[in-house]
Amino acid sequence: MSMREKIPVWKKVNLSIEEAAAYSNIREAKIRELAKLPDCNFVLMKGTVTLIKRKKFEEYLAELEVL
Repeated sequence: MSMREKIPVWKKVNLSIEEAAAYSNIREAKIRELAKLPDCNFVLMKGTVTLIKRKKFEEYLAELEVL
């Protein structure tokens, strides 16, 4: 088991799209769509890899209003 697998998702600073989807119950495609928005502040690009800043993502989700 690698070090990456041993750290619980809720303790990670950055999440992969897959981890963010599992953590939030939001589809990967929707998270990718949100990550492309110009005002998105929870995305970190590492080369071609998209990472989600967990705390900023949680704040974003807390501010959402569902219609």
